[in-house]
Amino acid sequence: MIGDTRRENVEAFWRACLDTLPPGSPTRSETYGADMFGDTIRLADEIGALILSGTKTATCSALWEYEAESEPLPEVGEKLIVLDGRGEPLCIVETIEVEVRPYDEVDANFAFLEGEGDRSLEHWREAHWDFFSRTLADIGKKAEMDMPLVCERFRVVYE
Repeated sequence: MIGDTRRENVEAFWRACLDTLPPGSPTRSETYGADMFGDTIRLADEIGALILSGTKTATCSALWEYEAESEPLPEVGEKLIVLDGRGEPLCIVETIEVEVRPYDEVDANFAFLEGEGDRSLEHWREAHWDFFSRTLADIGKKAEMDMPLVCERFRVVYE
């Protein structure tokens, strides 16, 4: 089954990462998540390439989605296996900063770190407004200028 193969590939990728670490590394006892960035195959592939190139070192999600799914917010130190649009592992990132802030308070520096388009705040606002307008509808919400976003910075720790 495709689902089982993907799970096996993700687990093998995590084990390959652990094999590069010293025997006493605390990472060996950590858990990890696995997910793609974006809401389409094309977007997941584009964003994955930006992460691998080092261009993208930040991301954001709507706080309302975490609340709707009763999911805990990301925490500093958490590991995530970034998947491409087909669900295959690309790299592992570690969260280094988490901050909740309103959409209209995201600044040019964060937009630049997100690494998308021309990296301007104007592009960031347009692209993210479109994204949140699409995705928030799934939980019965609408994009708002003051919607709370979970803004994360991360670093690649394995590829």
